[in-house]
Amino acid sequence: MKTALSLLFVLVFSIACKPQNNATIIRVGAEQFEKYLPLLEGKRVGLVVNQTSVVGGQHLLDTLLTLGVDAREVFAPEHGFRGEKDAGEYIVDGVDQKTGVKIGSLYGAHKKPTVEDFEAIDVLVFDIQDVGVRFYTYISTMHYVMEACAEQNKKFIVLDRPNPNGSYVAGPVLDTAYQSFVGMHPIPIVHGLTVGELAKMINGEGWLAGKLTCDLTVVKMEGYTHASTYSLPIKPSPNLPNDRAIALYPSLCLFEPTMVSIGRGTPFPFQVTGIPDSTNGNFTFNPVSIEGASKYPKYENKVCYGEDLRTEPQQTKFTLKWLIKYYQKYGNEGFFSSESYFDKLVGNSTLRKQLEGGMSEDEIKKTWEPELKKYASLRKKYLLYKEED
Repeated sequence: MKTALSLLFVLVFSIACKPQNNATIIRVGAEQFEKYLPLLEGKRVGLVVNQTSVVGGQHLLDTLLTLGVDAREVFAPEHGFRGEKDAGEYIVDGVDQKTGVKIGSLYGAHKKPTVEDFEAIDVLVFDIQDVGVRFYTYISTMHYVMEACAEQNKKFIVLDRPNPNGSYVAGPVLDTAYQSFVGMHPIPIVHGLTVGELAKMINGEGWLAGKLTCDLTVVKMEGYTHASTYSLPIKPSPNLPNDRAIALYPSLCLFEPTMVSIGRGTPFPFQVTGIPDSTNGNFTFNPVSIEGASKYPKYENKVCYGEDLRTEPQQTKFTLKWLIKYYQKYGNEGFFSSESYFDKLVGNSTLRKQLEGGMSEDEIKKTWEPELKKYASLRKKYLLYKEED
């Protein structure tokens, strides 16, 4: 194992030391074997991973097996182990065809590992690329795994990765009366934390059931700050294919429970807006069924007219301007397909009422300021990385 590990260190170090465009070298947690392999030695290991869990060009599962780690089971979040499932699509348990390792789903009815799931597991490793948005469900999966680890006395290790939206904080702080799988914590829509920092906050604030805390180790990144620009090498889910979609995601996801399409079923999801109404402009798109990405897209096979946001800056921050624009035009025409789901995404019912009342974006944002100020103080307690380069 030591010989294989030495060879892998050379490979990973050589990859990590190739800066792109003169950018600061970032060494993610998964690359730092010297910090977490000793914690896995002699242990039965479970992995919470997906297609983004890659180190040195190879999936973490394959790498750990090569190094002799006793990896017993993979626990897959939304979109599955290989990231090939549509949003909300049911995921079945099974076996990884490449390695023979058991795969268990942590989505659908089985969001939290059971006692039976952990019978053959001593330690859980979480290595998933997040995008820094409260309703992106990988962090909800992490919460439930942490809770199960706390209840069953299992160690939990987070291999930290960059937050591509980690340079700022924005949006309303969730009212816990609206807690759901798309919003489990009283944090803003754009929370400005890595998954490692959020795990520390969940533990430190007693947000697990019964105010339990789990045995947590975060393997920090090297070379990362919250001001770092980081282009994800692998798309984190089927409908976030590039940096622009990831930057627009916090703003455009609020359209999901409305009459507006955000491009699911096209080559550019989360980069356009539109509905089948020719008065919305000359830009058009036609959603079609795409297996594994958007099987039943809104307005399937219908021409939608709207806006092409692919010209927006790569680092566009959270905004309500598009939501307000469409609401002002269609608010009296059944704009919301599900008011309750919209409220869950937002984390309150207040924003919907503010839209109904005709408030401007600046007026709405001012109502968020008191809670965001409190959150800013809370966030500082758990930061592992500087906010400036």
